[in-house]
Amino acid sequence: MPGPLSTIHATCVAIGEHGLLLRGPPGCGKSDLALRLIDGGGLLVADDRVALDSPGPGRLRATAPPPLAGLLEVRGIGPLRLPFRDHVFLRLAVDLMPAAGIDRVPLPMEAEFLDCRLPLLRLDPATASAPARLRLALAHLDQLPGAHLARAAAE
Repeated sequence: MPGPLSTIHATCVAIGEHGLLLRGPPGCGKSDLALRLIDGGGLLVADDRVALDSPGPGRLRATAPPPLAGLLEVRGIGPLRLPFRDHVFLRLAVDLMPAAGIDRVPLPMEAEFLDCRLPLLRLDPATASAPARLRLALAHLDQLPGAHLARAAAE
């Protein structure tokens, strides 16, 4: 039986089987970074609002609220309907912020939703390498600060 449902202000992209949750204040670059990830082979799950539920211990599933399913807001163009994935299990949360607030070698951090914990990174979405950094982080989840949380989310 699924756990409780929560809706948060965020964007979610699937990279292969891994769900990536992008958090930050309005206008910080969540949708733009999602567009760059999608352009590199990712698949939209949800933009602006992400519905979360926990179908089992330590598992966190992301979906789009039905009215927003398949819509990505592209600044200067407007909302566009794109191919999308109906759900993904989250493996990593990312707080988007200016580079000045990010440690070069971060301590382990975590984000908690519905009693589920995910490894948490901070990233400047404006850097050209941001999509590559996120793909690299997902490919090396076992080496990230908080790697034990990534393993638990995969089980």
